[in-house]
Amino acid sequence: MRTSSLPLPPPTIRRTTIALALSSALLLTLVTVEWRPLIDLDGRVARTTHRWAVEEYGVTRACRILTDWVWDPLTMRLVCAAAMGWLVWRSSAWWTALWLAATCALGTVLQQGLKALLDRPRPVWPDPVDSAHYAAFPSGHAMTATVVCGLLLWLLHHYDAGRAVWRTAMVLAVISVAGVGLTHVWLGVHWPSDVLGGWLLGALVVAVAVGAYERWRV
Repeated sequence: MRTSSLPLPPPTIRRTTIALALSSALLLTLVTVEWRPLIDLDGRVARTTHRWAVEEYGVTRACRILTDWVWDPLTMRLVCAAAMGWLVWRSSAWWTALWLAATCALGTVLQQGLKALLDRPRPVWPDPVDSAHYAAFPSGHAMTATVVCGLLLWLLHHYDAGRAVWRTAMVLAVISVAGVGLTHVWLGVHWPSDVLGGWLLGALVVAVAVGAYERWRV
C-alpha cells in the first residue's frame, strides 16, 4: 500500500471531535446525576432484552461465544498488535506503531478511570444468563472495539487501501462495534447507556488521536 496523498482534512477532524466531546459529556452528566428519563429507558430496555435472553437459549449462547471470544477486548488488542507488527515490518513505521499503541492505552486508561469514578452498578437479575465484573459505565467491550476498529479503518484510509479491502473492513468493523454492544445488553451485563457511552468515548479517542497524528506526524 502507498501512503494516501489526501489525508482527512483537519477541519473535519476538529468538528467531529467537538461533536463527540459534547455528546460524551452530555451522556456522562446524565448518567452521573441519574437523570430519571434515561434511567427509566435503560430499565425498560434491559428488562425486555433479559426476558428474551432467558427465553431464547440458542441466541444467548451465540451471544456469549461472540462476546467472550470474537469481540473480547483481548482479541481486539491482539488484532491491534498484529497491525503494529505489520506497520513495522512492511513500512518501518515505528512512529505510527507507537501512536497506535499509545492510543489504545489511552482508551483503556480513560475507560477504567471513568468506571472507578462513577462506580455505576450493573443490572442485577434473579436469573442471570451471564456475569461481568467492575463498574458498568462505560462498556469496556464497546469502547475497546470502537477504538481498535476506528484506528484500523483510519490506517487503511491513510495507507490507501483498495476499495474491496476498505469495504470489507468497514462491514466487519460495523458488525463488530454494533454487535459487541448489543450482545452485552442482551446478556444483561450492561445498561444501554453504558454501551452508548462506550461507543461515543471510543470514537472520541479515535478522533483526538487522528487529529494529533495529522498535526504532528513526521
